[in-house]
Amino acid sequence: MDAEQITMLREVLSTTGWLERTGEFGRALRVTSRTPGGLLLVGTPGGDPWHLAAHLDDESRLGDVPGLAPTLVRWAPPADAPAHLRVGLERLEAARRGETLFVVAEEDAPVPLLERVDDARRTGATILALEGGDRELRGLAHEALTVPPDEALMSFDGAQHLVSAAAGQEPARTPRGIRHRLARLLDAVSGPVVD
Repeated sequence: MDAEQITMLREVLSTTGWLERTGEFGRALRVTSRTPGGLLLVGTPGGDPWHLAAHLDDESRLGDVPGLAPTLVRWAPPADAPAHLRVGLERLEAARRGETLFVVAEEDAPVPLLERVDDARRTGATILALEGGDRELRGLAHEALTVPPDEALMSFDGAQHLVSAAAGQEPARTPRGIRHRLARLLDAVSGPVVD
């Protein structure tokens, strides 16, 4: 998906609530992913989240947010793959406080993955899950976004695009001048606070 397609998708979804949900989840991803190399992205045995990894890497680079560059954790990495594509599930066993484990599972996560997610949570890692209705995975996650398989307006792939785009956006900040003027206006209307 390119920027124009994302814009069209946002227009179609503007009144559905999906933009708000994917936006909140993307912001949670941005806030928790601060350590370079500490965003661990894992899928299920049936699918590594390659596409999402590429988008997050782009958002990291373009937005100068090093923590969003994911470490793609794979179920069966080939021994002859480049080092960044050879990271196996054992990396989840080393997850610690300050790191984020982002599980992308359109189908139910298998028990071995759920066990590793639980262990990572116990050692202090933040758990995020983009899932298709897996209650067990959702129960382990600090933040979860569910895209039901029968959802007519949002595909699992579309949610990944919106989440990565939202994660790459810098949070809006209110300029100090406006905040100061608003506070003065409120004092004028309601009177100063007296202790």
